Amino acid sequence: RSLIIKLIRQFMAQHDFLEVETPMMQPRAGGAVARPFKTHHNALDQDFYLRIAPELYLKRLVTGGLERVYEINRNFRNEGISTFHNPEFTMMEFYWSYATYEDLMSFTEELFAFIAQNVFGGLQFTYQGVEIDLAPPWRRLSVKDALVQIAGMTPDDLTDVAKAVAFARNVGCDIKESDPLGKILMAIFDERVEKRLVQPTFVTEYPVAVSPLSRRSNHDPDIVDRFELYISGREIANAFSELNDPADQRERFIQQIREREAGDDEAHEMDEDYIRALEYGMPPTAGEGIGIDRLIM
Repeated sequence: RSLIIKLIRQFMAQHDFLEVETPMMQPRAGGAVARPFKTHHNALDQDFYLRIAPELYLKRLVTGGLERVYEINRNFRNEGISTFHNPEFTMMEFYWSYATYEDLMSFTEELFAFIAQNVFGGLQFTYQGVEIDLAPPWRRLSVKDALVQIAGMTPDDLTDVAKAVAFARNVGCDIKESDPLGKILMAIFDERVEKRLVQPTFVTEYPVAVSPLSRRSNHDPDIVDRFELYISGREIANAFSELNDPADQRERFIQQIREREAGDDEAHEMDEDYIRALEYGMPPTAGEGIGIDRLIM
């Protein structure tokens, strides 16, 4: 673990990224979709949240003129525990001005290859009896293609809410009929696709409904410029071209508030201070979070 974190810092330094620290206690739980831990600051007599992600603070730094920043530190999410979910876990999150999520795919391949070469002396290794090959380029697969090819959905199921709900219930997903279509599709993805992505795979073209901080795609306003990286059936990284339009961001937050009022405890809160930062002008930026614990596993 110590060696891998040292190698990550070395790689980031070689690419001119500045290591920073951002607040662990935040007045609003933001930067990800998750349920937070809550604490109280006695001197201020104010409730704070242990951060679920450093994202909104790192992006404030980008807005302030630091074009390449990263942080390796703890996140806290008040949710289930399993062999690959821990309530507190280590994440590296980084932001790169004037880059896109496609740049981050190549960057991630390079980073993982650099680590593997230094740890194993090569790009192939065996994990739980299966040989994993990190040699780039890695497979790229859209969410919809994955749902058709791996989950067994039809193209009609992907666009018809009633059919998507029926398919989701049939495979055991816990969803509500009021959920947006994108959220229902991602529940099916989590249930039927994720565990089958063994070799490194970038899954792209996520629905807007589950990506409140991501930039909309130029060719389809219902999806965003985002990927998640899966290896051995686990999400290892999440990345996207950042939403830097304050008006669009406000609308996304408002939609998240509606979902929170409908009973979704994990929906994002409104963050007026962050929207004000965007109004000052965040450059086109891409950002990524890599789960350090899962990477080391």
